[in-house]
Amino acid sequence: MAPSSPRADNHATQLRGLPWKTLLAIAVAVGVCYAPVISRLADDWLHDENVSHGVFVPIVAAYIVWQEREKLLAAKWSPHWLGLAVILGAGLQLYVATLGVELFLARTALVFTIIGIVLYLGGFEVLKRLAFPLFLLFFMIPLPAVIYNQITFPLQLLASRLAEHSLGFVGIPVLREGNILETPHQRLSVVEACSGIRSLLSLSFLALVYGYFFERRQWLRVVLLVATVPIAIAANAFRVTLTGVLGEYDESLAEGAFHLFEGWVVFVVALGLLVGFHRAVTLFLGSIGSRNETPNPSPPD
Repeated sequence: MAPSSPRADNHATQLRGLPWKTLLAIAVAVGVCYAPVISRLADDWLHDENVSHGVFVPIVAAYIVWQEREKLLAAKWSPHWLGLAVILGAGLQLYVATLGVELFLARTALVFTIIGIVLYLGGFEVLKRLAFPLFLLFFMIPLPAVIYNQITFPLQLLASRLAEHSLGFVGIPVLREGNILETPHQRLSVVEACSGIRSLLSLSFLALVYGYFFERRQWLRVVLLVATVPIAIAANAFRVTLTGVLGEYDESLAEGAFHLFEGWVVFVVALGLLVGFHRAVTLFLGSIGSRNETPNPSPPD
C-alpha cells in the first residue's frame, strides 16, 4: 500500500476537526424551522419565470464553497457570539414575517440565519472567506412586489420608447401610447414579462459569477455588474423591436413558442455582449499597460 502524502493527511485531519455533529444538528433545525419558506421558494423557482434563475443560485454558491474548501479548512475557526445574535435576530424576523404574511422578510431571514451560523461556528475569518457565496444567496429570493412594480413599469416604458424609435428607423410606421405600440398590421403590448426585469436579474447574477471566476480585479467586477443594466435594457428593446418586425410579416411569429424562443436567443446574445465587453476592457487595459512598459529610446550619442 502506497503511503499517503502529508498534504492528504493534513486535509483528513482538518476534516475530522470540523464540528460535524453540530453542523448536522443545526442543518436539521434550520430545515425544520424554514421548511415552509424553502418549499414556497422552490415552488417560485419552478413556476415564476422572473426568478427561474433562483434554482441555480444555491448550486453555484455550494460549488464556490467547495472550490474554497482547502482555504476554509486551513482558516482559523474561532466561534463568535455575535453569530448567535444574528441567528436570534433572523428568527425574530421570521416570526414577524409569518405573522404579517411577508414572504420577502421570511426568505431573507433564511439567508441571515445561514450567515449567523457561519459567524457563530467559524468566526469572522471564515465569514469573510464565504462572503461572496453568501451574498449570492440573496439572488435566489424574488423582489418584493412594491420594489418589483416600481422597477418594472419604467422599464416597460423605456423598452416601448426604444422600440418605437427602432421600428421607425427600419421604416415601419408606429404609434406609441404608453407601453402600447400600434403598427400597420399589429398591436404590441409591452407587458411586465417584456419589461426586461427577468433579463436584468438573471444577467446580474451571471455577471457576478462570471466576474468571480474570470476576473480578479474587484473594481472591474463592479463595472461588469453595472454594465448589465444597459446591456439588459438594450437587449430587451431589441427583442421588442424584433417582435414588431417579424409580426409585420407573420403575426404568429410575435407570440407563442417562437416568441419564447426569441427571448432565450436574445438573452444569450446579451450574455455574449457582457463577455465581449469584458474582453474589450481587458484588451484595452492590456494595451495601456504594454504602452506604459515600453522603454524610452536612449538619446543618440
